Amino acid sequence: MEDDMTDESKTVETQDVASPSTEENQAAQEQADVSAEETQQDEQALQELPDDASTPAQEATETTDEEPEPAQEEAEVVEQGQAAAQEETPATESPEQAAQEEGRAPTVESVVEAVLFAADEPLADSRIAAIVETTTRQIRETIQNLNAKYEANNSAFRIEQIAGGYQMLTLNLYNPWLKKMLRARGDNKLSPAALETLAIIAYKQPVIRADIEAVRGVAVGEVIRSLMYKGLVKIVGRAEILGRPMLYGTTKKFLEVFGLNSLKDLPKVEELKNPDR
Repeated sequence: MEDDMTDESKTVETQDVASPSTEENQAAQEQADVSAEETQQDEQALQELPDDASTPAQEATETTDEEPEPAQEEAEVVEQGQAAAQEETPATESPEQAAQEEGRAPTVESVVEAVLFAADEPLADSRIAAIVETTTRQIRETIQNLNAKYEANNSAFRIEQIAGGYQMLTLNLYNPWLKKMLRARGDNKLSPAALETLAIIAYKQPVIRADIEAVRGVAVGEVIRSLMYKGLVKIVGRAEILGRPMLYGTTKKFLEVFGLNSLKDLPKVEELKNPDR
């Protein structure tokens, strides 16, 4: 009797232990059946789709392929900005190009006028031609045209030939007003003795010191040194006589100071006023 009860209890216990495993297997089987049904339904749905249709995953992949990368987008934006800036920013123009666009392009006359206006000494026509990059003939014609314009406009200056070159000078008519403005420098002042010696040298050059002293009747060594210091007189050679004394003559500065183009422009001796009269 006891053995039968023991066997029954063991059977109950075995059933109790085995029952949970059986339920879990059934649940897993049901889930597997559901997954299989869903997979079968998805395959049927894909088969029913038209040829040109695409799945959401494919659409996402295509969209990703078409969209550019962020770095590439930034590079394209920078390139477009640089191109737009180059189009908007005008090219740097030279002063000549800007002047031509404004209708005030420099001409040969204006350039010659500017050069002579800024020059502080007479300029030879060849030098002006080299600066302006033209011919000496055109320079002379240009100066004549400029002087004609100055005269027509009643201007106070002209372009004059001085010391073998051209220089812009005021007319003698305005000397009284200019003297009030300018102060004569002490080193440019000449004493009567210096003026006499300079006149002798100018008219008799090349001349030796003995001939100057013969005309003046006094020694002129110190006066000649003073004139040489001021740059009005220079040594031009030696005389072919006994002792080979030095010969003196005037300088280019002498022509500039006295407004002469050459020594030929010196007043004639016959035209000079006799101081005794």
